Amino acid sequence: MTELLAPAGNIEALDAAIGEGADAVYMGLKSFNARLRSSNFAWNQFEAAVQSVHRLGKKIYVTVNTVCEENETERLYRFLSYLNKIGPDGIIVQDFGVIRMCQEFFPDLELHASTQMNVESAAAANLLCKQGVKRVVVARELGLEEIRAIKSKTNAEIEMFVHGALCVSESGLCLFSSYLGGKSANRGVCTQACRRIYSAEIPGTVANGYYFSPCDLELISHVPELMEAGVDSFKIEGRMKSAEYVGAVTAAYRYVMDHWHEDKKGSIAEGKRILSTDFARSKTDYWYGFKSVEEGVDSAGEKILNPKQAGGTGIFLGKINQTRPASASEKEQYASSLERKQEFSIQMATISGGDYNSDPGDSIRLHKKDDTGRESHKIRVLSEDEKGSRWIDIPSGFSKGDSVYLLQTKSMSKRYKRVLPSDLSKFRKQPGPERLPVLDLTPLAKNELNWFPEGLYIQVSTVADAHIVSSLHPVRLIIELNSETSYDLLNKDSPAKPLLPYSKKMLVISLDPFFAEGKSEEFENVVSVLVEKGYSTFIVNNIAHINILKKYKVKLIAGPYLYTFNRWAVSFLENSNIMALQSPAENSEKNLEAIFENSAERSRVLVSVFSYPVLFRMRFKLPGDYDFTYFSDKEGMGFKVNSTPDGSFVMPEYPFSLLDKMETLKSKGWTHQLIDFSKTKILKSDIRNLVSIIQKHEFIEGASRFNWKNGFYNPEKMEAYQAAQARNAQASKDNKKRK
Repeated sequence: MTELLAPAGNIEALDAAIGEGADAVYMGLKSFNARLRSSNFAWNQFEAAVQSVHRLGKKIYVTVNTVCEENETERLYRFLSYLNKIGPDGIIVQDFGVIRMCQEFFPDLELHASTQMNVESAAAANLLCKQGVKRVVVARELGLEEIRAIKSKTNAEIEMFVHGALCVSESGLCLFSSYLGGKSANRGVCTQACRRIYSAEIPGTVANGYYFSPCDLELISHVPELMEAGVDSFKIEGRMKSAEYVGAVTAAYRYVMDHWHEDKKGSIAEGKRILSTDFARSKTDYWYGFKSVEEGVDSAGEKILNPKQAGGTGIFLGKINQTRPASASEKEQYASSLERKQEFSIQMATISGGDYNSDPGDSIRLHKKDDTGRESHKIRVLSEDEKGSRWIDIPSGFSKGDSVYLLQTKSMSKRYKRVLPSDLSKFRKQPGPERLPVLDLTPLAKNELNWFPEGLYIQVSTVADAHIVSSLHPVRLIIELNSETSYDLLNKDSPAKPLLPYSKKMLVISLDPFFAEGKSEEFENVVSVLVEKGYSTFIVNNIAHINILKKYKVKLIAGPYLYTFNRWAVSFLENSNIMALQSPAENSEKNLEAIFENSAERSRVLVSVFSYPVLFRMRFKLPGDYDFTYFSDKEGMGFKVNSTPDGSFVMPEYPFSLLDKMETLKSKGWTHQLIDFSKTKILKSDIRNLVSIIQKHEFIEGASRFNWKNGFYNPEKMEAYQAAQARNAQASKDNKKRK
């Protein structure tokens, strides 16, 4: 029987999910989860939730679905030890290091591979299954036939999203938010760059639009087929959504799942009626209804993108006309309406320009006029002044001219039986002071990596570019396997007339990080022929690649999308006989040095010193009316987009560059360096300029260091810093009073 899995971003959402018939809930705690901006659960609340949910015969899963840096591994170890004692029914993970740590110390914790782990094939599911993972949450960019095929070929349980917000980028592969300031989607602090308004350079003009803001997923019409396909769990997205939203969506899917056998058409109609109260973004079934993968690539973009929807959220209520501080009585009224004591910061505002007057109990969403922020809010206070103006409470930080949208009306509000007990005093467990045992990386045997020489590596996306970069004299040329190069390598290359000016020993084939089931048979055929032709070294960017290539006598380099942000993740790959790797694009120098402490360990690592990192990777071509290559945000930062038969790719206009640091890096032991021209057209003049820059150790004007210098944004450190600032300010005030 298919499980219905609902989000519990807070206590009220937990009550709604259980009250409307969810079989299981998933939630995050205060760290190591991919929704750090949601309320999340305190230690005692979580412990109580596990006990209470189990007493009701339901299940509870915990998100541990972010990547972990080396200096966080001991805290991660303590967190996993705590979870092991509390006993949730599973933990949802992204980092290979979490899997490796659980294998070593916590084998009783049931592991579920997060959608952030980028699983979209049976080959990937089967490798994880052999590593002890019981369930995989498959990528959202898959169709019904692909889901059926995966389920038929694996023993792993299959969980899939059926409703809620979509990422425009392929799951786990988005770097955009991280590139803008270290707020990584892989760390739970995504700033939703896809929802922003951009200015596009369209021929003859400049047009503004929400070009990459996708509609929301709704698969309620496909519930019967997916249940027949054997999907083990239907997942509702929304740990940052209101309890009303969670309750309504859970109720709708519960109804269809329980009644479609007796009345398929009628049950789906009733489910849609229940969902009609959701005024959020327009809905799509995304990758469903296509006859082939190729048709999906051509047309899926048109199904999920609409540049004209203002962030894609809700019914327009108008704009903020006036604001004022909330009075003492209004603050008291607001506080008394909350179901539990919590901090809040509100102001009062009037709204004008729409056709609906919002009331207490309605859920709204506010958008700043400069598109720098959005926030959902439940109205709790209504005041009318002597002029008849209606004042409602809104969050602090919004002002005149900001837009307001209706998400849900008061009529949807419903009270649910509390799941947690009123007294939490007996729930006192917290992570302890355990020390993480030291992990040593496996020493290299003599000549083990003689095929991975020191020196300069160059990566390109076309055969033509491979010829142009030959003047840089790389020790290895990396060529991306895509639709164009695949055809060239299979059909134009021959022993009599080699296609490239390099021996096959010098060539490395880089594989695409998105590996969908619908293309798996074609991929296996291509790889088989390439190996037969003598290509023997591959960069693997998806765990499916490891599973498929293990039967061949080839050398493997773990690519930047097999995230290795800690030694435990490196150890996981070592257990798959992968000893060489490329550092992830988001990594910092400090973290890289912490993972690989000496020159012997650093000799295994390929470090990028130049690239145009792909910020969005989309499985589809952009709609036909996206007649632009360059676009920019409100701060004037420029980007470019490339739409191809292999999907669409967004990159920064200016490169990431450490070219001026190459000699310093070598002196620190980073002797394998990569200049990456992927997805970029190269001119001979570009190569001449690059050589000059390298020789003069120059910094490229406009180039980015990405996270190399400052690392990931750390919300916990920022909170600690702000708290310290507040304490210092208060101490200063107190000192002045005493004087």
